[in-house]
Amino acid sequence: MAKVFDCIIIGGGFAGLQAAIQLGRYNHTILVIDSNHGRSTICKSYHNILGYPDGVSGGTLRSLGKLQAESYGVEFVEDEVTDAEKTTNNFILRGKSGETYEAKKILLATGVMDRIPDIPNIMPCLGLTIYVCPDCDGYEVKDEKVVLLGSGSTGANLALTLSYWTKQIVYINHDGRDLDEELKSNIQQKGITYIKQEIESVITGEKAHEFKGVKLKDGTTIEGDRGFIGFGGNKVKTDLAQKLGVERLENKHINVNPRTKETNIANVWAAGDILAHSEQVTIAMGDGSQAAIWIHKRILSEMK
Repeated sequence: MAKVFDCIIIGGGFAGLQAAIQLGRYNHTILVIDSNHGRSTICKSYHNILGYPDGVSGGTLRSLGKLQAESYGVEFVEDEVTDAEKTTNNFILRGKSGETYEAKKILLATGVMDRIPDIPNIMPCLGLTIYVCPDCDGYEVKDEKVVLLGSGSTGANLALTLSYWTKQIVYINHDGRDLDEELKSNIQQKGITYIKQEIESVITGEKAHEFKGVKLKDGTTIEGDRGFIGFGGNKVKTDLAQKLGVERLENKHINVNPRTKETNIANVWAAGDILAHSEQVTIAMGDGSQAAIWIHKRILSEMK
């Protein structure tokens, strides 16, 4: 008979790992199912996390978190959950691998993934010299010449946000989606250079992660010290939640009890970017820990 876990955590990012550590310390049987394809896998240097003034990569934090959780008996499997259903007492999950998993409780921590066009040389720079989040990395471009690779109003609004940090911004509207006149006027007033043209490639230095600018389709090169991306259309990974009947908002994020992080479906919790879309490591960790505490409380109440 297949093992029935007290709780299965779907997603091995920061929310899922923090929850796994907390639940492991409660001596519950926990399985983390992780596809190893999330936002934290592309972020190579966080500088806004307590205790890491010199920065830390998402990969490092994930590796350390996994080891810590495993020390408490938490199990891990690399798989992608493609289907889920509620039985009388438990939940049955089916993986892309063909494996089936069963648990009494579920924590969804599937996260959000950025839309990143297939532009040559962009991936090695991400998180090091090309950034995604202005709240995390706006400070990193202070007084630098920034080339913003983006799309339509999403990119334009990000350019306006970054103007707090630097006055040297070139916004390249890669997808060519139109801006309304008010937005055009706003970026012009901020002195932001606006170019509506497709990007052919990112220009790098001697090292693959050294951003030097971009080359446009017409052959023009735009030099810069740092890059930012703002394409919009990020993937909110809550399709699995929908299959379980979990309530989603119009933007596909999940509505939870703010205190317990439990969804409208009993014994299904959610944590991390699929909630408020804060895109902050520390908030995701807090969500994971909070959800884990209430999962533990529920398990205890059912033991009485």
